[in-house]
Amino acid sequence: MNITISMSKAITLLLAMLIGMSAYAQKKEKLTFLDAESKEPIVGLYFQYAKQSGASNENGQIELYFTEGEGLILSHINYGKWQLKSKELSEALISEEPLLKNKHIEILQPVSVISLRPNLAEKDQQLRLNDTEKIHHDAGAVLTLNPGINAIRKSPAFGFDPVMRGFKYDQLNVVIDGLQSASAACPNRMDPGSSQIMLNQIKKVEILKGPHALRYGNAFGTINFVSESPLFTPELALSGRASALYETNGNVIRNEAKVGLTSAQLNTGLLFSYSTGNDYKDGNGNSVASDFQRGSLGAYLHYKPTGSDLFSLTVNRNFARDVDFPTLGMDLRTDDTWMLNAAYEGELEGQFFTKWVNKGYYTKVDHLMDNLMKPLDPRLMNASTPAETENYGYRSELQKLSNNAQFFLGLDYKSESAEGERVRELLMGPNAGMKLYDNPWQKGKIDKSSLFSSYSLQVDNHSFHASGRIEYNRAQSLDSEETFENMYESTTANEINPAISLGFKTEINDNLSTAFWLARAQRSAGLTERYINYFAVGVDPYELLGNPGLSAEKNNQIDWVISFDEKVWQSEVNFFASYLTDYIGGVKTELQPKLMNSPGVRQFVNIGEVFKTGFEFNFNHMISESLSHSVQLAYTYAENLSWEEPLAEIAPLDLRYAISANLLDDRWRSSLNFRFVDRQNRVSAEFGEVKAPSFYLIGLESSFKITEKWHLKAGANNLLDQAYYEHLNRPILTTGEKIFAPGRNFYSMLIYRF
Repeated sequence: MNITISMSKAITLLLAMLIGMSAYAQKKEKLTFLDAESKEPIVGLYFQYAKQSGASNENGQIELYFTEGEGLILSHINYGKWQLKSKELSEALISEEPLLKNKHIEILQPVSVISLRPNLAEKDQQLRLNDTEKIHHDAGAVLTLNPGINAIRKSPAFGFDPVMRGFKYDQLNVVIDGLQSASAACPNRMDPGSSQIMLNQIKKVEILKGPHALRYGNAFGTINFVSESPLFTPELALSGRASALYETNGNVIRNEAKVGLTSAQLNTGLLFSYSTGNDYKDGNGNSVASDFQRGSLGAYLHYKPTGSDLFSLTVNRNFARDVDFPTLGMDLRTDDTWMLNAAYEGELEGQFFTKWVNKGYYTKVDHLMDNLMKPLDPRLMNASTPAETENYGYRSELQKLSNNAQFFLGLDYKSESAEGERVRELLMGPNAGMKLYDNPWQKGKIDKSSLFSSYSLQVDNHSFHASGRIEYNRAQSLDSEETFENMYESTTANEINPAISLGFKTEINDNLSTAFWLARAQRSAGLTERYINYFAVGVDPYELLGNPGLSAEKNNQIDWVISFDEKVWQSEVNFFASYLTDYIGGVKTELQPKLMNSPGVRQFVNIGEVFKTGFEFNFNHMISESLSHSVQLAYTYAENLSWEEPLAEIAPLDLRYAISANLLDDRWRSSLNFRFVDRQNRVSAEFGEVKAPSFYLIGLESSFKITEKWHLKAGANNLLDQAYYEHLNRPILTTGEKIFAPGRNFYSMLIYRF
């Protein structure tokens, strides 16, 4: 009897142990996934694990039963597809720390991301790239860190006008947060829209290649400056930073600061930046006129009354003073800009759409250029041009976000206008003392009203994308000169511009993927192309005359992207081909110019057909935990088929290489940078372009984390003191030589955070 009872107890105990072990083995484990940049939960992250599958909840959390030896497959339409091996998964479960993942935007568009701000530590944590921390006064200069973007330089120090794949000016859409823009008030584009962006409130730049970003416009390429995301804290907190930089060549001083106050519902603060510089020495030891002063003041307010609503307001005031433009007949004297941006976004519960985003903006630029400081001998006349531009608009977008799909539907409206008057006072000859007045902008105005939609779907290893936009474009001149009106049937134009983009991406295996993109878009002529009135604003010194009767420029483009992503190295190549019709450009006429030193007048017309092709290549490799290197390469070939000659202002092949080391537990980071630019022999004879020689550069950069609050950065550009210039640099007016870049230049930067 006692034996039977003991046996019964033993069996019961054994069953209890087996049940307990089984329950333990089947215990659900939890993993949390956060965006590496914003630290917000990744919602709708699809996973496959053994025979289990599902999606992450609103907290970015997934639940699964752990099985030894099984890998976890993860996919999301914004973050791509990746895998955690069994050992990595086991370590993640033991640590219980959230897993961070960077957005993989390539799944939606052919896109590059440049990390900019806000600080060394955050930049290192986000992308661990070797990009230099910037407090630059001109966003256009920062864009050239990417070899796929070049810039037209008319000043050595300010107003770098971006060019991507040979597309420029109104062919590109340069925006802040997908909407806000500024138009150059100067007819010569001394102040392009990129120059008005206050960089110390920008988190990153999205470079969307091709006419695929139709959520933002009909342009043939989009450069989107993304602002820092607002952060909220449980209790009232004060934070900020201050940075200062000095460059030896040109005595350039840059400063910027930010102070902010946060709480559970409020995020508000002030921003400041100021930069100044003098003439610098090129690699030959020659002085290059490059004086400038540039500053900005800004304020922001983000208010979150509930967990799902967010109101935002940003106000910026930019100014520039006494900027040298040695390639032009006048210098920038003053440039004053107001930029206002307001937004509301809220969650929609129980509706088909999950989010509603509304934005509005207003930008005004007040610009003055003159020749009063030019060392002219003899001085034949004094000239000045005060001009203003005004931009405003709004955007309303509904968003549907689910586990494997995204759907956007919205409308937007944009208005841009420009006005000004050139005054010429004759100083010599029989007409000395006479004043002549010109009307360069003729109060041109363009209004754009659009409907747009974008849909992305991920099915297993495949992703599909489709987007479309239809725009109603109305252009008019509110103050046309009589001679201008007599040349055309009408100075008003109305056009409908449709655009469509289709994309398909497939994961060939865990590491290799490929994507194809097809698009057709058209864009109406801009203010300069329609209404500029006898002003030399092009590649050569010919005065240009607008044409309100221009047909829309059409672009038919294909992109092919091949990506390889392994644990320690990644590479990607993007081939593209573009066929344009009704291409807009200037042709010589028999019209008489207004200035005696002008060789003639060009008129904007639809030239005909243009073909472009090229590629961008990126490679990153982690050699060890502390050593990495990268390669970037870009090339564009462009032919004016109608004129049977190379298209003007196409940058040559550009190669970048960098090797970086992280030392002392990531407290010290150093990099050696190499750049090679090939010669450009394909130049336009029609516009008198000159072939450009090749060059190479070497630079050093090092950053050191002194304490948690203090960071130091130092480096040297053009270490070998090379004398060189970029092909897209304009020639200096008095000598005919291109603007040469700075020679050897040392810099140091100090950052304080609290």
